[in-house]
Amino acid sequence: MDQAPGSPQEPQDTHGLPGCYRHPGRETGIHCTRCERPICTDCMISASVGFQCPDCVRTGSGTGHAPDANRPRTIAGGTVTADPRLVTKVLLAINLVVFVLGAVNDRLVDALALIGQWPPAPFLPSEGVAEGEWYRLVTSMFLHQEIWHIAFNMLGLWWLGGPLEQALGRSRYLALYLISGLAGSALTYLLADPGQGSLGASGAIFGLLGATMVLMRRLRYDMRPVIALLAINLVITFFWPGIAWQAHVGGLIAGAAIAYGLVHAPQGKRRTLVQLGVCALVLLVSLVVVVARTLALS
Repeated sequence: MDQAPGSPQEPQDTHGLPGCYRHPGRETGIHCTRCERPICTDCMISASVGFQCPDCVRTGSGTGHAPDANRPRTIAGGTVTADPRLVTKVLLAINLVVFVLGAVNDRLVDALALIGQWPPAPFLPSEGVAEGEWYRLVTSMFLHQEIWHIAFNMLGLWWLGGPLEQALGRSRYLALYLISGLAGSALTYLLADPGQGSLGASGAIFGLLGATMVLMRRLRYDMRPVIALLAINLVITFFWPGIAWQAHVGGLIAGAAIAYGLVHAPQGKRRTLVQLGVCALVLLVSLVVVVARTLALS
């Protein structure tokens, strides 16, 4: 169980060194000079004397530096916020609202689902991404029809998204989610039958799963639970009928690639530039795939 900030107890390690109060699995001999809680190298913030923890800096520790100089940062360089699940809650709410609207009006599903190229019916124009409806690559990420589908995806979003948002920061986490989902849509558009409809947040959720693996590896956590979760989901992906495996694979690869760039970018002024470059590269590859497929179907 996570220990609440300000708790008088410190997580202890079997080797005698305490664990960081924010990352209990990390041994550390460094303590905050203000509250004396143990902090790891990712959490410690330079003060006029020694180091302080993010909570003391956020609440005003009187370090004498400019406010932004000692602003607490996540492992990826994002800003530590009071509500680390805000973006996750917003994404979850959008999915639920679209689900309800789609249940009320079936035409919404037809208008927003991912369709590469649907042959025109008599007296009706053709539709699909190949016909210029590129928005379907994004809108389909927030669309669900079956209650079990949205239930599984939203549980995955809550379980995986919250910790990732806290670890990466809001803007980086949102970029991870959206680009992973787009990459899943792009691979589906490339490989699936163009007349086969596809919808769901699964591509983005698999992106979160890939990112979780990268983050846990970076923090040197036990990888066995997340590897088992990935294995189970891959079995379902390839053996459960009616699943667009292309979206899952595309999202997984994109999420892992983006997360690697986010958590392994060098610290300093170049960090944000490197992170933007990785996100832009994955986005560019996805767009190239879409353009190539569109030209092939034209």
